[in-house]
Amino acid sequence: MLANDSFHIAVIAGDGIGPEVMAPALEVLRKVVATTPGLGLRFTEAPAGAGHYRDTGASLPETTIKLCEQADAILLGACGLPHIRYPDNTEIMPQVELRFIFDLYAGVRPCRLVPGVPSPIVGAAERGIDLVVIRESTEGLFASMGKGVVTDDEARETLLITRKTCARLFEFAFRLAERRKARGAGGKLACVDKANAFKAYAFFRKLFDEAAARHASVATERLYVDACSAMLVRRPWDFDVLVMENMFGDILSDLTAGLIGGLGMAPSADIGDTHAVFQPCHGTAPDIMGKGLANPTAMILSAALMLDWLAERHQHAGGAAAAQAIERAVDRAFAGGLRPCEFGGPDGTASVARAVLAAM
Repeated sequence: MLANDSFHIAVIAGDGIGPEVMAPALEVLRKVVATTPGLGLRFTEAPAGAGHYRDTGASLPETTIKLCEQADAILLGACGLPHIRYPDNTEIMPQVELRFIFDLYAGVRPCRLVPGVPSPIVGAAERGIDLVVIRESTEGLFASMGKGVVTDDEARETLLITRKTCARLFEFAFRLAERRKARGAGGKLACVDKANAFKAYAFFRKLFDEAAARHASVATERLYVDACSAMLVRRPWDFDVLVMENMFGDILSDLTAGLIGGLGMAPSADIGDTHAVFQPCHGTAPDIMGKGLANPTAMILSAALMLDWLAERHQHAGGAAAAQAIERAVDRAFAGGLRPCEFGGPDGTASVARAVLAAM
């Protein structure tokens, strides 16, 4: 086995339902590795999150950061618990800290309706939904985290958009649109902003236009975020790839998750030039923690997204095939009648895991 055929994965299960959904995802990864020649994965688990902060005073230990730095990819469950907070009363979010530490500027939020999963959108089952939200993940309004100014009379947070980060973000988004077009998707990229009201978003759009001039093969459009929101809940099948500022991406990625069955079905990745974190879009869900009800599908699909990223980064055909095998197994499991608890069905964490493993 060649050196770049075996990948080291940092595993951060986290808090709440994080460990509960991580376990089946690792089981799925081990099974797909066993049936994919020339592909190896080595897992090293590390602590992070609210529970670790409560016990040690550190939500993201230096040893965990070092492991993530050395690993080929980072697989994360969910971090944070509402009753455990920093002294300033903000939530503990190591997943956001990792974005800043490793400059993970491209937040990838796929939105694909799995066959058999109910959608609130009329016509979705027949037309299908398959789009990707690209959320800038290190700047925008989130650049102000911990830096806001609050007085007795007012509070201020500063939005930041830079040419350097936008240039990398848009190149990433255009390459993804080109890749999806080669696979048979629409290959259309939409810039989502509020350029009619704010200079910062007009600057964002200007930089998008500059990138568009270098990628003439990709069809583009420019949309205001409010209009885009209305269009997404009426005709989501008209979209392919959307790129936007951090806060808008935070909001719209949850909206698009709602189109495909909820956060339990929504994988995600935060990607930089050298590192990447893969995690479900959902949080720690302490209300169902320990009850066996958590849907591990988003975690499993995030693992598939990780394999696809590793395959592209290292030109590893086996990794790409393994990612597709996991996605197909999820499709077969749900098409066969799998109904997680959040859809009113009987299937909890173990049932979903068994169904996906059987479909492989």
